[in-house]
Amino acid sequence: MSETPIGALVIGLGNPIMGDDGAGLAALAQLREGWLLPEAVQLVDGGTWGMNLLPLIEGCPWVILLDAIDSASPPGTLIVLEREQIPRYFQLKLSPHQIDLREVLGLADLRGNLPARLIAIGVQPAYVELSASLSQAVAGAVEKMVHTAIDALELAGFACERRLSRSDA
Repeated sequence: MSETPIGALVIGLGNPIMGDDGAGLAALAQLREGWLLPEAVQLVDGGTWGMNLLPLIEGCPWVILLDAIDSASPPGTLIVLEREQIPRYFQLKLSPHQIDLREVLGLADLRGNLPARLIAIGVQPAYVELSASLSQAVAGAVEKMVHTAIDALELAGFACERRLSRSDA
């Protein structure tokens, strides 16, 4: 029996006890619970893994990052960054994880292994402070993050199907 190769990797980033910083993980959870994805799409709780994400990112041609992204926009604003817009090395910090993630992406790029297709889908946080819940603005935007990720996967040729909820059955 052969293992299905990973065609796309969706990584949720963040810290769920730091308020809106947990937006990426909330979006990943909604994606996992609400959608049936092909075996070639792997969902990963990247939390605050940092450099431990390097082998996963380098081994995949298509990566979607879900995260809180600070772009000085109003809280809850959806932010989508394409491959070349995502900071690497010592550029503008857009995310609380960026120091680690920026270094991971920079190293993958230096080694010639940056995924050909890389997109960051995020939401502008209202606050990043000790709290186990998302702000109202960010909680309301998590579903937009999920739909943007689904749209990107489908555009790349991955068939995604919404799971039926108990009330739909």
